Amino acid sequence: MEIIEEKQDTISIFKLNGRLDSNTSQGFEKKIFDAISDGSINMIIDFRDLDYISSAGLRVILKATKALNREEGKLMLCAMQDYVKEVFEIAGFDSFLPIVPTMDDALKSF
Repeated sequence: MEIIEEKQDTISIFKLNGRLDSNTSQGFEKKIFDAISDGSINMIIDFRDLDYISSAGLRVILKATKALNREEGKLMLCAMQDYVKEVFEIAGFDSFLPIVPTMDDALKSF
């Protein structure tokens, strides 16, 4: 999986490309928590090019959400494929994580 990390003002943006599963989730977790350690508390994860997410990927997002909530930060998810969004809905993550259709929508929420 490829992870492209960008910064726009005070917002860290992670663009995921490929599969977020048990083989790739540790690398993604390290990038997110490195950003939090560096003081980033507002994040967007762009799922436009993500083909698959497993429970290991969901766990990383849940951990990041809890860490950001402790810092009074915010995590936005955007541009999910329907089959990826369905995984979030089945897991119930859509009840506490904001999922918006586009990157622009995510940026406007900050």
